[in-house]
Amino acid sequence: MKSKLLLALPCSLAALAGASFLAVGQDAAPAKPKPLKALLVIGGCCHDYAKQKDLLKAGLEERANLIVDICYSPDSSTKATFTCYDKPNWAQGYDVIIHDECSADIKDLAVVNRILDAHRQGVPGVNLHCAMHCYRTAPNVSQPVTSGTNDSLWFDYLGLQSSGHGKQAPISIAYAAHPATAGLNNWTTINEELYNNIRILEGTTPLAKGTQEKEETIVAWAHEYGPKKTKVFSTTIGHNNETVANPQYLDLVTRGILWSTGHLTPDGHPAPGYAPAHPVTK
Repeated sequence: MKSKLLLALPCSLAALAGASFLAVGQDAAPAKPKPLKALLVIGGCCHDYAKQKDLLKAGLEERANLIVDICYSPDSSTKATFTCYDKPNWAQGYDVIIHDECSADIKDLAVVNRILDAHRQGVPGVNLHCAMHCYRTAPNVSQPVTSGTNDSLWFDYLGLQSSGHGKQAPISIAYAAHPATAGLNNWTTINEELYNNIRILEGTTPLAKGTQEKEETIVAWAHEYGPKKTKVFSTTIGHNNETVANPQYLDLVTRGILWSTGHLTPDGHPAPGYAPAHPVTK
């Protein structure tokens, strides 16, 4: 009797172990993919960047498998500079750069080209609000500048030339059909600035139009930049803290990040493990 029990016991343990192995193989969730790494460059004139940097980091990390590092300048002038740009390979290790600086009077071609070199080499870019009015190397940005010249360095990267805005008033935003906007609902901002469109470059795809009273402009767009056709997403919305904290705004920026880094399917669903299938906002 004793010997039969001893013989039976290993078989029972083996069966149990086999069952456990099958259960683990069947039920274990796939490993979560490595988070995207984003560098948020933020600071300069005319905005509450001290608060907005934190609003953006928290809101974006909540919406995607994303880590946001911050390069912040407290300089509130139009000549704000950023220490992260001092290194030759300043964008190394990042999947995307979020430009949210407001430095219109930084015109040094060497500086501007050093910033742009990262994007020429293939690092995606996401540009928010006053980033559209940065690095004005042209003598007169209110007139269309010629692509491929030093006057158009930053505009060639953005895919659209803007020079200013009118008064603050609500903007009605209507989205176009595109993977980056799939699942987003049209909405109306609080008082915000509607940026003008001086020139829309070839290869720029409008993603959203904004209407403020009787004026309508493109307020979000997609673009491919440089020899590597680097994906670049931009939106001119985002002046006030209340807008930057708005879930609908954060949804838009999140999807711009996922699109620019290649983490959206053609029908607009984020890659598994990077975000909900559609915006978290209800």
